[in-house]
Amino acid sequence: MVDSPGRITLWGIEVFMATADERSISAAAKRLGASPSAVSQQLTNLEGAVGATLLQRNARPVRLTPAGEIMKRHAQVILNEATQARAELAMSDLSHLTRFRLGMIEDLEADVTPRLLTHMAEELKGCQFLLETGASHYLYDLLDARALDVIVAAELGAEDAWVEVHPLLREGFVVAAPKGEVDQDGDVLRQLKRMTMVQYTQRHYMGRLVNAHLAKQNLTLRHRFEIDSYHAILALVGRGAGWTILPPLALMRAQRFADQIDVLELPFEPLTRTISLTARKDILGEMPAQVAATLRPIFQEQLVTPAIARHPFMADSLTLL
Repeated sequence: MVDSPGRITLWGIEVFMATADERSISAAAKRLGASPSAVSQQLTNLEGAVGATLLQRNARPVRLTPAGEIMKRHAQVILNEATQARAELAMSDLSHLTRFRLGMIEDLEADVTPRLLTHMAEELKGCQFLLETGASHYLYDLLDARALDVIVAAELGAEDAWVEVHPLLREGFVVAAPKGEVDQDGDVLRQLKRMTMVQYTQRHYMGRLVNAHLAKQNLTLRHRFEIDSYHAILALVGRGAGWTILPPLALMRAQRFADQIDVLELPFEPLTRTISLTARKDILGEMPAQVAATLRPIFQEQLVTPAIARHPFMADSLTLL
């Protein structure tokens, strides 16, 4: 059905907000899964309906007009109310939920995500699931931009007033070293200082977290590699190119390297991170809490129990929350 000019539609408002956020018609179209021409037509229809120019579309980047600034404030309220209405209707009968947009950190894509989606698909027969995987900071940006409903990611350290957070798992970082290269009964830190460290990229939050923790310990370590892939990092470690610091979830994701590495406790102050389910506050009702409750036993079965069985020293630092 083609929207009639002169009529304000929810889709038109979603298109307007996406364009206002992205400051680009083509980027808004990509985010919404629509064509740039369809986005442009929706904007024209909306401007005709409200009787004002909302965007300076010839500018690079696209800019809001004064009327657009006013419209954006009201549009956000409308979208929040629509999302909350959908959530409340869904909670009254979850079988009627039609769309669920989920973001998951890459650490969980192989073990946890399939189990969660399978469980939800059994409960929500007519629901379409949209899954986005990536680094934690990337998922938070998508949640902030209203492109996702719920994310499961590492907490980034800042508490935002616009989100609700359901902690799931706390994990302590560990050392992975080439098999047999470190005498675990000796001075582990001294041995590691003589070796090359394979770092996780500092373009991502986790890499910056590790680097900041090392700085607090007054440790300057020799490194040649800075990589954004757990598999690549552990492959290098397994080949004897160096050692690394990473969370247990990374080890579980790259188990094929398990027989090539030794996993050790950090030989200095502990470093932990928390994996949480995060959603926009007061929008989805009880649904985020219910998804978190579904995830915890999956975390226990797929991650916590196998990790502790393989590395008993993790029992105190790898815990459900």
